[in-house]
Amino acid sequence: MKCAELLADAFGRVREAVHDVVEGLDEEQLAARLDPEANSIGWLVWHLTRVQDDHVADAAGIEQVWTGQGWYERWGLPFAARATGYGHRPRDVAAVRPGSPALLTGYYDAVHEQTLGFVQGLSGSSLDRIVDENWTPSVSLGVRLVSVLAEDLQHVGQAAFVRGVLRRAG
Repeated sequence: MKCAELLADAFGRVREAVHDVVEGLDEEQLAARLDPEANSIGWLVWHLTRVQDDHVADAAGIEQVWTGQGWYERWGLPFAARATGYGHRPRDVAAVRPGSPALLTGYYDAVHEQTLGFVQGLSGSSLDRIVDENWTPSVSLGVRLVSVLAEDLQHVGQAAFVRGVLRRAG
C-alpha cells in the first residue's frame, strides 16, 4: 500500500464517522451539552473540521475551504475567520449551533475533498518535509497529518459518546 492510499483510507474513516455521528440529529441534539462546560456534538465536529482544514491547507500551501469556498459566511459564527476552536471557552462552544447535520457534513465533505486532493499526490519521501519550525523538533508533514488524524478521531469519538448519552436519555 502506498502512503497516499493509506492516508486517503484514514481520512475516509474520519468522514464515515462524522456522517454517522450527526445523521438524524436535530438542532437541539447537535447543540446539547452534557454540562455547562462540555462540548456539544456540533462544536466537536465543527472544530475537528476546522483543524483539518487549517492544518492541511497550511501544509499544502493552499487556501482553507472555510474562507475559499464561503463556509465562513454560511456558518455566520461570531469568531474571526481564522478561529478553529482552539482555546474556546464555554460561551464560544454555545455559539456553535449548526441548524442541521447538513451544514456539518457539507463543510466536512468539502474539507475532505480538498484533503484527498492533497494526500493523493504524496509519496513516502514527501512526508519528511518540514511544515512547522515553531516546535522542537520541527514538525514534518507526516507528523502533522498523523496529528490531524488523531485529533479528528478523538473528537469524533467524543461526539459519538455524547450522541450515545443523549440517545439513552431519550
